[in-house]
Amino acid sequence: MDVHYSSNTNEWATPAIVFEYLNGHYKFTLDPCCTKETAKCKTYYTQEQDGLEQDWGKHVVFMNPPYGRKIGNWIKKAYEASLLGALVVCLIPARTDTKYWHNFCMKGGISFVKGRIKFINGDTNNKPAPFPSAVVVFNPYGINESNVDAIDFYGK
Repeated sequence: MDVHYSSNTNEWATPAIVFEYLNGHYKFTLDPCCTKETAKCKTYYTQEQDGLEQDWGKHVVFMNPPYGRKIGNWIKKAYEASLLGALVVCLIPARTDTKYWHNFCMKGGISFVKGRIKFINGDTNNKPAPFPSAVVVFNPYGINESNVDAIDFYGK
């Protein structure tokens, strides 16, 4: 039986069209939660290096975190890293009913993604995600007031 809302892995790579759009705006320097094969920046942390335990410094961070149970920990880390000087751009599910959304995401700039992102997972068919996505930006310069807009990566 094909379970529509679950996966054998929580590591899904960001499609090039999505990363290139965001990188064109932000010029990322750190990818804190990736594999060696999916790293989007010269500086990156793999699961073994545990980006949650690393100092993100003053980096411009692209974060597509694992979408499992620890996603709230990643969002909290992103927000706290911004308070210490990192600019963090989070590509996450738009789960507006979660505690982490209200505790942290609402403090950032929010852009909802039009349509569904087709994340990359090995040799699978890369079907559209079964959930809506959002880009949440935590800015270290005190510009974290919540604003809401939309991003159209696919021109629909």
